[in-house]
Formats: sequence, structure tokens, C-alpha cells
Amino acid sequence: MILTGLDITIIVVFLLITLFIGVYFKKRASGGLTDFFLGGRNLPWLVAGLSMVATTFAADTPLAVSEMVAQNGVSKNWLWWSFLAGGMLTVFFFARLWRRAGIVTELEFIDIRYAGKAAKFLRGFKSVYLGLFMNSMIIGWVNLAFISILTEFFGVEESVVLWVVFGSMAFAAAYSTLSGLLGVAVTDTLQFVVAMVGTVILAYLVLDSPQVGGMSNLRATLPDDYFEMFPRVGEGGPDVQSLSLTVGAFLSFVAVQWWAGWYPGAEPGGGGYIAQRMMSTRNERDAQKATLLFQVLHYCVRPWPWILVGLAAVLLYNPQYSLSADTAAQIETLMQSGKTEAEVLQALPLEVREEAAQAVAYSFRPQLGYVFAMKDFLPNGLRGLLLTAFLAAYLSTISTQLNMGAGFLVNDLYLPFQKLRGSEPTQKKQVFAGRFATLFIMLAAVGITAIIDSISGVWEFIIEAGAGLGTVLILRWYWWRINAWSEIAAMLAPFVGLLLSHWARDYVSDSFIQNRGFFLLNVLMTTAVWLVVTYLTRPEPIEKLKSFCERVRPEGFWGNLQTAEQRGKNRTSFQWRLWCWVSAVLFAYAVLFASGGFLMQHENWLAYVLAALGGLVGLVYGMRRLDRLDEPL
Repeated sequence: MILTGLDITIIVVFLLITLFIGVYFKKRASGGLTDFFLGGRNLPWLVAGLSMVATTFAADTPLAVSEMVAQNGVSKNWLWWSFLAGGMLTVFFFARLWRRAGIVTELEFIDIRYAGKAAKFLRGFKSVYLGLFMNSMIIGWVNLAFISILTEFFGVEESVVLWVVFGSMAFAAAYSTLSGLLGVAVTDTLQFVVAMVGTVILAYLVLDSPQVGGMSNLRATLPDDYFEMFPRVGEGGPDVQSLSLTVGAFLSFVAVQWWAGWYPGAEPGGGGYIAQRMMSTRNERDAQKATLLFQVLHYCVRPWPWILVGLAAVLLYNPQYSLSADTAAQIETLMQSGKTEAEVLQALPLEVREEAAQAVAYSFRPQLGYVFAMKDFLPNGLRGLLLTAFLAAYLSTISTQLNMGAGFLVNDLYLPFQKLRGSEPTQKKQVFAGRFATLFIMLAAVGITAIIDSISGVWEFIIEAGAGLGTVLILRWYWWRINAWSEIAAMLAPFVGLLLSHWARDYVSDSFIQNRGFFLLNVLMTTAVWLVVTYLTRPEPIEKLKSFCERVRPEGFWGNLQTAEQRGKNRTSFQWRLWCWVSAVLFAYAVLFASGGFLMQHENWLAYVLAALGGLVGLVYGMRRLDRLDEPL
């Protein structure tokens, strides 16, 4: 694929604007760590919320959604839609607390909540684990996705694309080291708008094309299963295209994973770049509004352009619909015989080989349906716009991960170590350390990118490595008995469970694996371990717990550490937070299904609109009550 002068101009102009923003905010990021990593705690809630959404819109996201739609239709998106309830918990139970804590990084929470050597170890260990190791893994999988997009789009060798990707990562490091979080958040806002405009235009062009013939023809051609928005529980079979979950797997996703598991961007109680954006807002109300905006855009609005292209890609590139019945049957037979993608294509008759190339590639790698649609339906100029959209999505994720990881390494490893040595670096040295850490993480991520070869493998590892950790991350805000050892045990236990599950995989039934038995078992084991460790170790000192309560004013079980007036107020506010949470979950899911039902021409989409209005009324009423209750005593 060759880019025209117009395409290249669009890309270059976007990069120049991004770099200008980085240079423009350089001075405002040089005042100290709060300025560099939190934008001086002065981000408008709209910018903070859009920055959260932009960060979760990585280069791999549209491809992943397109792949899920190809495999099991719209309903397979429940694998991540199930996190919505946990995200709404963050909005109403944790956003204000994060802002009220007045800390620079998520890990500084450890210092205000726990005491002693265990707390120092936990903070230092997590700074390296999250800031360097986990960050490099995430950047590595984002790099792999971007490499895949560029390789398929341009049809050039991967070695050439690697230089482009690493150059793009260096560009992200450059403007994030110049401007800190303020520049990152502002460019995120620009990048989100560009990315959404590009994906919406692509969805329109693909659906309106003669090859697809609009949604009516798409629905008439593909089986109805592809358009179902809910998974089937306990049902399945070779003729069912929608997501079919066993009862155990359904309970795992819908009833357990969203609160018990840990996953970047969906941390129970908030964490990572979500916590960073909440702490960077002007006040507690803005932190809550920014997080609510993120949840609504992330789950309800953003995925539909990707889903529509994914559905159209089934019609356009699935051999069953895009090729003759004989050719499609040949491809299916060759795939079942264990042949590789290249071998299948080579075995086809010469006269159909060129026509079948995309269909064969799609059969092996359905995520490429999105890239094929870009190649086939974008005219000059718009091709550059959508490539810019993917570049924007890539840069927003990389710049955030670099900035946040550098914050962990500097604020939670370098500075505490310097204090142990009895020295206090100047503000200038602290900012310099932040910029150096950003570049260091970038180099580490380059090494990780060269090692990993599977995006899904990294994703599965992160999910399993956080099984059961979420409970502690929630309760540490609400229960005085949680201590540093509780969190250490909850972090380490899943790795033991992960090793045991790999060893035992050959000794369990397929139904156990299909029911996500290992994940549920790991959650139970981790929970048992941290509970035992909690009661076998001493609680945190009363002075530490009291200072935490005075500073954060948390709700929950704190005994005599809070006044009777505060406990009474907490009970009332907890009830209204629960009200707001239920209303927000109802509102968000209803908006999700109303918009999807309208776009896919479902008959019952108006019912979801009414449900959304009901949820919205309850949410607005509850938030007004909370605003009055959350005023300081």
C-alpha cells in the first residue's frame, strides 16, 4: 500500500502538532514531581476523562474487537464488558478518596496506609514490578499489535516496520519527557478525537459500500447469532456463532472477575493510569466526573464503530461468505488437516489463489479483517487519516505508560532510597530523574518487544497473575485490619497458583478448564492465603491508621478511629454510593445496548432507551445527594 502526498501530509501535521504541545508545556512540567507526573493537580475533568479513554484505545484494540466479533459475534465482547460494574465501583467508592489522599503516585498510598519494613518493601517491589516489568510487558504487546497493523497494511517486511514502531515509541518518549502528564493528557484528548473520527468514517464507508450493502443486507446475509448482544449460558455447538459460556465461565466473568481480579485499566478500586488521572484533577468532584465520563465512553460509545467493521469483515473476508462454496470447503478441509496459512494458499488452484489470499489470511488471523477493510475502502487522504488514528491510539497508550512507569520508579523507588541515604534531591534533579526513567523504560520495552510473540499470551498471564488480588485492593480502603503483609501475600499467591495450574493442566478435564476452574481456584486460594496472613501478622499501628482516617476520611470498618458523627455520615453516604453505583451500571449497560440495538436494527432498542433514562434520573439524583454529603465535616 502506497501513501499519497495528502496521506503523508496528514500524518506529518499530526506529529508536528503533538510535538508542539510537548514543547509548549515543557516549562509547566519542570516545577517538580507534582507538575511532571500530575500536571500540577490542575487537569479539567473533561481532559482527564478523555485522557483515560485515549489510553485504553491502543493500536491493538480495534483489531482485538474485530477478532472477537469474527469468532463469536457481538456477544463475545462480554469478555470485557463484564468489567463495567467494577469500573463504576471506582467512580463512586474510590475516585474522591484517591484525589483526597493528596499523593503523587498510586504506590505512595502504601506509605500513608501502612508502616514499617513490610510497607517499604511493598512500595519498592511494586515500583519495579509495575513501573518496569509490567509496563514493559504492556508496551511490548501494544508494539506487537502496531507492527502487525503496519506490516499488513503496507505489505513490507517486519524488520522495516520495527524501525518505524521504535521510532514512534521514541517520539512518544520525547514529548512525554518534555511535557510530563499535562502535555500527555492534552495530546491524549487530541488523539482520542482523531482516532474516533477515523474509526467512525471507516465504519460508515465499509457499511455503505456496494460489497456490504448496508446493515439491512448484512443482517439478511449473516446468521442472527452474530448480532446477539448477550452470551448463551450452557448452550453451544458447531452451528452457534454467538458466545456460549458454561455456567462456571459465566459466573467467573460476570460475578467474580470484575472485583476479584487485577487488570491494567480495570483495577478494582482504581489504580495505574486511572488513579493517576483522578489524582491530577482539580478537586474530588472533578475526579468523580472524569472517571464517570471514562466509563461511559469506554464501554458505551467507543466500541461500536469497531464492532460494525468486524461484522462487515465477516461478510467480506470469511471464505464462507466471500468465496464460492467449493473454494470455502477446500480451505476448511486444508485447515483441518493442520496445514499452515502459506501451505493452504499454495494448495489452492492457481486461478482462485489471488482471490482467496485475504480470505485465507482472515481464516487464520481474523483480527486482520479490520486492516483489510482499511486497505480496501479508504480513499486517498482518509487512508492517512485512519493511519493517523492508529498512530494516535498507539502514542496515547505509550506516552501514558512511560509517564506513569517513570513516576513509580522516581517517586516510589529513587526518592525513598535517597531519603534513606539522608539526602533530598532538588526539584530540578527529581524532574531530570523522571525524564531519565522514561527513557530507561522505553529501552526495556524495546527488549521485551523482541522477546514476546503472543499478545494473547501476555494478556492471559496478566489476568492469572492478578487472580484474587482485587479483594485486598478494595478492602484496604475500608477495613482497618488489612496490613502490608495482606497485600504482599495477595500479590505473590497468584504466581504460585499460576505455576500449579500449568503443572495440573494435563490432569484435569476439559470441562474444568472451560469453566475457568483454574482462575476461580486461584481466586479462592489467594483469598485464603491473604486472610490467613492478615490474622497471623500484626495490624498496622494505631497512629498510622488514625492519620490515614484523618487524611482520607474513608468509609467502612474503622472502629473507634472515627468519631460517631463521621460513622453516621459514612453509613448514609455508603447507601447513596450504592444507589449511584446501581443506577450508573443500569444507565451504562442500557446506553450500550440501546446504541447497539439502534445501529444493528434490533426491534427492542427503544426499551433500552427507557431503561437508560431511568438509570440517568436515579444517577443524577444520587450524585446530588452525595455532593452534599461529601462536603468536609
